[in-house]
Amino acid sequence: MKYESQRVAYWCFAASMLLLSLQIVYGFIMAFAHAGFDVLHRVIPFHVARTTHTNLLLMWLLLGFMGAAYYIIPEETDRELMWPKLAYVQVIGFVAVGVIAIAGFHLKWWEGRKFLEIPLPLDFLVVIDVLLFVGNVGMTVFKGRRRTTTSWVLLFGLASAALLYLPGMLPTKNQTIDSYWRWWVVHLWVEGVWELIMGGILSYLLIKLTGVDREVIEKWLYVIVGLTFLSGILGTGHHYYFIGTPSYWKWVGGVFSALEPLAFLGMAIYAVSMARRGGRNHPNKMSLNWTVGCAIMSFVGAGFLGFAHTLPQVNVYTHGTLVTAMHGHMAFWGAYAMIVLAVITYAMPLLTGRKLYDAPAASWAFWASNIGMVSMTLAFAVAGVTQVYLERRVGMDFITVQKEIEVHFYGLILAASLFTLGISAFVYNFIRHGWPRGELQARGEELVEPAPAAPAVVVEQPA
Repeated sequence: MKYESQRVAYWCFAASMLLLSLQIVYGFIMAFAHAGFDVLHRVIPFHVARTTHTNLLLMWLLLGFMGAAYYIIPEETDRELMWPKLAYVQVIGFVAVGVIAIAGFHLKWWEGRKFLEIPLPLDFLVVIDVLLFVGNVGMTVFKGRRRTTTSWVLLFGLASAALLYLPGMLPTKNQTIDSYWRWWVVHLWVEGVWELIMGGILSYLLIKLTGVDREVIEKWLYVIVGLTFLSGILGTGHHYYFIGTPSYWKWVGGVFSALEPLAFLGMAIYAVSMARRGGRNHPNKMSLNWTVGCAIMSFVGAGFLGFAHTLPQVNVYTHGTLVTAMHGHMAFWGAYAMIVLAVITYAMPLLTGRKLYDAPAASWAFWASNIGMVSMTLAFAVAGVTQVYLERRVGMDFITVQKEIEVHFYGLILAASLFTLGISAFVYNFIRHGWPRGELQARGEELVEPAPAAPAVVVEQPA
């Protein structure tokens, strides 16, 4: 690392790894419950496990984004964070609010709306905490000695994510209006401004790892991300089909949701071509794998599988079923989880000085987690399609259908076990890196393997 304040990123990454591990535990609780082994129901009911699982997802991803910003922004602006001590306070505060929220779920202190379950007092604390984060990062960008497109897009995405949290706090007693505003948070985060954050991180990593000119990467990547962002805004309509809103949302949601896969496909093709075009022989191949893998898997999960069930003629049967879980797991994994793991893989050797990117655990983490996630997605797909047919077409009772599809969750548990082995290897490699080094480390580009020296020419002297 070049700047002392970049070490704040380590604590964000460490907290995100802990919360990711907890999220997997609650995922197994739900998977076993779906398979007919809900033995923890009296201690952790299914709805508590689901709420905890989804909120841990949001928390560890947001911590990953914060860590990425705290690492990237100082380097992109060529200066230390504006207020490094405030950054530590902000991270501790964010984790504390999350712990209180999850404890409240288990103690039945509160039960809120889907994906936005925390109560209003904690909402205000989240807003204050995120404002501190955006203010710190924003002032660093404004006061920086250098300003890049990557830093501005990353800042805009982070600030927009904070702003779009506010619609979820609007008080209303009407179910349709409540759901209308709730999707402004949930959808416009994951299919809107989070894509700008992903684009900023993706741009930074491609510049560092491939050696392709910054102007080329930033220009084309942000055109593609911009198309994804714009189509995602009106794509919010695919959540409004059947909640009591006007019927024109079926046209709006259907048309713009159909455009989203094209932008994600462009992103995947672009990332692969940049990786092939780059002339830089960077030794951290695993970070490049995670980076390019993010673009490819986001197309599969967010693009292709999203399109597969967001047309209104299909969604009338699939909404509220495990088909949504099929799309959601692969989409979050490809678009956001993988980019966080990519920036962690890139930053940790520079933060700690230990170059463990070529360790067997690093390679196992990448392949086992991705194969496991693909297998989980297939298991969800089979269970979801079966559920749609039996429940929505045949007309069987919901509980009866759940009993019928229990067998598919045996395969899901096996796939999740492989995925967990991959994440365990990633966490193990993260721990092996140790603490951030006391002295400043070399910048990322200085880790590039030098070209081999020309062989020495020996001139024989005459006797």
